[in-house]
Amino acid sequence: MTPFSRRSLLLAGAAIAVASCSQANGAKSPAAGEMSLGKANAPITVIEYASFSCVHCAVFNNEVFPQIKAKYIDTGQVRWIYREFITPPAELAAAGALLARCAGPGKYFNVADAIFHGQEEMFRTGDMRGVLLRVAQSAGMTEAQFQACVTDDKAIQDFNSRIEGYAKTDKITSTPTFMINGKKVKEGEMSLAEFDAFVAAAKKK
Repeated sequence: MTPFSRRSLLLAGAAIAVASCSQANGAKSPAAGEMSLGKANAPITVIEYASFSCVHCAVFNNEVFPQIKAKYIDTGQVRWIYREFITPPAELAAAGALLARCAGPGKYFNVADAIFHGQEEMFRTGDMRGVLLRVAQSAGMTEAQFQACVTDDKAIQDFNSRIEGYAKTDKITSTPTFMINGKKVKEGEMSLAEFDAFVAAAKKK
């Protein structure tokens, strides 16, 4: 029995190659349904491929991304597109993505942030469902709504389809992976100094 009592969620991502959590030309427009922050006409577009079960993604989110957001996104220099990917344990990666999307675009990034901040607790205690339920309730969802969200077969299929597209089109194999103005610039955690350098280079082009 999985924590979500549905075989379909446990199998999320089984039809695709599960990525690893990495150790180490023109900007693309965000597709319909993509989650983004920042001005639509910002001169620099960043795409982050990340997984809610990736430890390195959590470190980046918790320690580096707030600085990037304040320096570049909130000032209109960067549009940030977040694309969910999958790493082991696939069940957490899928449930986190489903939950964040169920919260809606207005709450998506707050929920994503809460999941990443709760990741260490989930791994330490093994209580994945309990932590995710707490995040869901903090976003205004009932337990029944949470359960329906993370066991939605159509949403799971859509999640898998998106990942298949990212793997095929952008050759994504690990997380986090970052693209700036359509060019893959980094696989693995990125520091603020590295991001500063990538942005400076992008501005010169």
